[in-house]
Amino acid sequence: MEISKREEEYLEAMYILHKNKGIIRVKDIARRLKVKPPSVVDALKKLSEKGLIQYEKYDRILLTDEGKEIAEKVYSKHKLLMNFFIEILGIPPDIAEEDACQFEHHIHDITAQRMREFAKYIQEQCPYVIKQFIKEHIEKRKSEDSSKIEEVGNEH
Repeated sequence: MEISKREEEYLEAMYILHKNKGIIRVKDIARRLKVKPPSVVDALKKLSEKGLIQYEKYDRILLTDEGKEIAEKVYSKHKLLMNFFIEILGIPPDIAEEDACQFEHHIHDITAQRMREFAKYIQEQCPYVIKQFIKEHIEKRKSEDSSKIEEVGNEH
């Protein structure tokens, strides 16, 4: 069965909502995905037809076992990517979050597993290399940011 990137996003959002609140509601999905409730209802109907959720209008929303499995896989990739971007590459959390949301739908399972293994290996074998890499990039970013501020100041 083909699952679109958007459908994966809905499943992941429902998984997170259920995990955090114990309940999945249309308005919470809409808020989380920054869409209007009617769009959520349309998506829920399609996901229900595919057997990924149980949904009846004005009733509770539940992930089926298959829907939950897909959602957990996407969420796992999201967490892996976030950690990799922040802890290994030193990417600021807001950018890491944005990028993880994009990458999680396109990264192959083998690539995700290899990233997981690489991160564990380098954190265990060379933690000082990671710290130095991140430190240098933070200093470089600060230097670039202050140069931009000076340029703006000189324009006025």
